[in-house]
Amino acid sequence: MNVQFKKGVLNLCVLALLENQDRYGYELVQAISHQIEISEGSVYPLLRRLTKEGYFTTYLKESTEGPPRKYYQITKQGLIYLEELRQEWDSFIAGVNHLIHEGDVK
Repeated sequence: MNVQFKKGVLNLCVLALLENQDRYGYELVQAISHQIEISEGSVYPLLRRLTKEGYFTTYLKESTEGPPRKYYQITKQGLIYLEELRQEWDSFIAGVNHLIHEGDVK
């Protein structure tokens, strides 16, 4: 799949995964990787940017498997952004599905 296309949907995927559960970076990478082939290096810059933009807050939590982990928690602003992205995605999918199944029928 096209790299730029993947980057575009990663915002939506990360926000959706954090909607109901706080997660740490590697956990997000693993969850996304089960569905979409991505590199770990593409998620961390995204997390930093979305945190800086106010869509997430972070906190450290002790781990039994090493150093404390940085968890990401979606903010109210992040939930609003997630809903906007979902609406855009649904509209995009509907348009693409229409074109590939029905063509340019007016």
